[in-house]
Amino acid sequence: MSPSTARAAEPSAADEDTRLARLLAACVSDPARVTTDVPRRLAAAHDASPYLFTPRAVVRAASAAEVGALMAGAQAAGLPLTLRSGGTSLAGQAGGEGILVDVRSHWRTAEVLDEGLRIRLRPGLTVRQANARLARYGRRLGPDPASESACTIGGLIANNSSGMNCGTHDNAYRTMESLQFVLPSGTVVDTATPDADAALRAREPALHAGLLRLRERIRGSAASRATIERLFSMKNTMGYGLNSFLDHDDPADILAHLMIGSEGTLGFVSEAVFRTVPLLPHTATGLLVLPGLAEATDALPALLAAGARTAELLDAASLRVAQQSPRPVAELDGLRVERHAALLVEYAEDSAERLAERMAAARPVLDGLPAATGTSLVRDQRVRARLWHLRKGLYTAVAGARRPGTTALLEDIAVPLERLTRTCEGLTGLFDRHGYQDAVIFGHARDGNLHFMLTQDFDSAPEIERYARFTDEMVDLVLDAGGTLKAEHGTGRAMAPFVHRQYGDELYDVMRELKTLCDPHGVLNPGVLLDDDPATHLRSLKSVPEIDPAVDACVECGYCEPVCPTSDATTSPRQRIALQREIALATAAGDERRRRTLEAAYTYDAVDSCAADSLCLTACPVAIDTGAVMKRVRAQRHSPLAQRAGNAAARHWATAVKGVRAALNTADALPVPVLRAATGAVRRLGAGELVPLWTDDIPRGGPARPSPRRPAEPRAVFFAACIGSVFAPEETPGDAPGAAAAFLRLCERAGVPVTVPGELAGLCCGTPWQSKGYTTGHRTMAARTLNALWEAGDQGRLPVVCDASSCTHGLRQLADVLPEPDRARLAALDFVDSVAFAADHLLPALPRPRRLATLALHPTCSTVHLGIDDALRTVAAAVSDEVTVPDTWGCCAFAGDRGLLHPEITASATAAQAAEITARTYDAYASCNRTCELGMTRATGRPYRHILELLDEATA
Repeated sequence: MSPSTARAAEPSAADEDTRLARLLAACVSDPARVTTDVPRRLAAAHDASPYLFTPRAVVRAASAAEVGALMAGAQAAGLPLTLRSGGTSLAGQAGGEGILVDVRSHWRTAEVLDEGLRIRLRPGLTVRQANARLARYGRRLGPDPASESACTIGGLIANNSSGMNCGTHDNAYRTMESLQFVLPSGTVVDTATPDADAALRAREPALHAGLLRLRERIRGSAASRATIERLFSMKNTMGYGLNSFLDHDDPADILAHLMIGSEGTLGFVSEAVFRTVPLLPHTATGLLVLPGLAEATDALPALLAAGARTAELLDAASLRVAQQSPRPVAELDGLRVERHAALLVEYAEDSAERLAERMAAARPVLDGLPAATGTSLVRDQRVRARLWHLRKGLYTAVAGARRPGTTALLEDIAVPLERLTRTCEGLTGLFDRHGYQDAVIFGHARDGNLHFMLTQDFDSAPEIERYARFTDEMVDLVLDAGGTLKAEHGTGRAMAPFVHRQYGDELYDVMRELKTLCDPHGVLNPGVLLDDDPATHLRSLKSVPEIDPAVDACVECGYCEPVCPTSDATTSPRQRIALQREIALATAAGDERRRRTLEAAYTYDAVDSCAADSLCLTACPVAIDTGAVMKRVRAQRHSPLAQRAGNAAARHWATAVKGVRAALNTADALPVPVLRAATGAVRRLGAGELVPLWTDDIPRGGPARPSPRRPAEPRAVFFAACIGSVFAPEETPGDAPGAAAAFLRLCERAGVPVTVPGELAGLCCGTPWQSKGYTTGHRTMAARTLNALWEAGDQGRLPVVCDASSCTHGLRQLADVLPEPDRARLAALDFVDSVAFAADHLLPALPRPRRLATLALHPTCSTVHLGIDDALRTVAAAVSDEVTVPDTWGCCAFAGDRGLLHPEITASATAAQAAEITARTYDAYASCNRTCELGMTRATGRPYRHILELLDEATA
């Protein structure tokens, strides 16, 4: 195509996008939930799989009716439709080139039924979030996928998820009680209703009759029955769940169970009711290192018969990787791994007595094993956590160490237990033959379910050919062993070409007819689960360009998204990294138009809107801190003049704070419309990242920071955060003076003397400079603060206590900008948040508090980083009989001044928890950071205060 022809075609493409957006907007109640913008489409395209499909449009659906309308709209537009929730699927089933429908953002509700025996869930909630609601009843969902922190109920159903413990008896298929789902025709089926089958027959007579016909066809064939019974005696997510035709009689029930594992190709599940299983809180775990794979697999029957609920297999390569862990375990210490293999076994019961009995009964079996390093079982939670970190950390170790530009592939298969050893040995041979030296094998040995992980480059034809040869031989190996090519992760696109071979002509034809019955126009996820193209798994593979050593390890798994406060508003950490990769690809291709479009959108969607709270780091399996990367990008945008201004503020911070306080007090006396007009005008002149749009809830200036104190025998140094001086505390009838004054009064009341540095007014934790990217000022403030605290704390003898959790966290991060000698001094200082100090040192010495009846508590992102959530709850429990942390808790995204500069981010981040909090009334509302208190007060209209202010009042 010539340049002139391309330019002529561009308006046509834009017109098509406009027409498509208009068509889809008519399908939903809010047109703002439809986008055809290139940056948003590219951001949404990336999922955890090695495939990449750029959708023509992205829509956030909010109801089953909207999804039905969108299916009709897709058919009218001649485009495929793909449903996306968590985007953690590994086989390519969550992406498509047509209309991508987000069924996570507006689908996160849950209803616990029958005291936790059942739970009604919508598809956007993660498995971990669902289990958090069940935990108070001593229950959990049956499926226990390793990705439970990020995978959603929608994906759990679509892939028939299982996990380490659930086997084939507690998976999604077996524990589902009823489903509500939408067919491509728009028909909604709810199998919880007693007339569900009659309704299906009335509304979809051809589908109803076709399901009966397929049922009889399968039941009438001894060969078909035998194949289905054999394959589904194992974990099996290859193809459709044809066992539904044997397990159920009514077409409505058959269809509901076919929906499980259908990967969005038959319909959309809008709601599910699951039966739950009991939590077993008493556990004992052991790592059994055996001479080889044969010895490990030979040990399984006796271990399982002795009551082991979990038995995870690790091959020799896995053990070598685990030995390099920064958190090693004693069982591998000094072991020269040759052909060894290990079983990570766990026993779990509902009481300590039952566990003791179980362990005693298992002891003869354990003692009879040829274990290289003993057969002890441990109940200590810390030791058990290290053992499980060994198993779960394999993904982190291999994915994090892979060569930049390569993809981490995690595949899974299942074979009959008696063929497990031979299959492991066969896989090891394939790895050697095809040059996958870094591959590891691990998995759920009790189910014959193996996972293997390898790294692959998809940017060259020879590399793709290598992968194709390996895949073909792996298929031969597994099918020759009577196994299934997908046990847990779904067929997707990766194994779609091999479904026919695994099931044979007859059952493959049944699957084809089932797809046609449900989706006659082929709208839903074509190419997923069934595809006659033998090379479809080798197409549309994702290119992973090197962009930044800080993020190159990203596997786009999406674990970061549930904890990111901007995921619903702009972009998530995964999408921020994906867009950087897209910019790099556009640059390499010479596509300047696309590069400029992406970079222009990136400024706000990724950089300016990022709360930079780094909760993504806590969830990332390869330890990427996208928040820190966004801060660095902000720094790179600043001119030398801006950096000098930031440095000047650091050198004259006392004056700067005094000026801000005075400005806020002056503003407090002026009419809000005048201030709003003035600040709006300044923002329009380009100061949008410095000046907030004024609102009537911005507080006046706060009190001055505490005066110097030098008691004779201080127990700590008190570093009162400047944010408590910038913003006044929440107004109360008693006109409380704020967290700093409350902490000092509590110390006096408890008889705990503290010193206050004389230079405090000009010091800061450095977070304002760090967050905004003013690196020079950050270094200046870090040096000043360190010097003052080194002296005040007697060179590290006294702990340094701070009254704002984000500032405590900021103090600990000063090392990032200090020279090496100063880092050693900083490391000698013990920074303690005031909440943790109160829990450990003040509460035991305080008078018994007067108690509230109810308290709503907001932990912060910094309490997570600091590991003080338990301390916060301890202090809260000291002042209130009932303490409620919302099930929907998350970072408020106020992030210092982000909530002032971009209030839409905080509004999005807090919407769910604000709705939960305002559904009832509490006696008090508390947090432990002034800006988070501002954010939650704004979100809920309820007065959030520092928890120490409440403790002060309760013990006065």
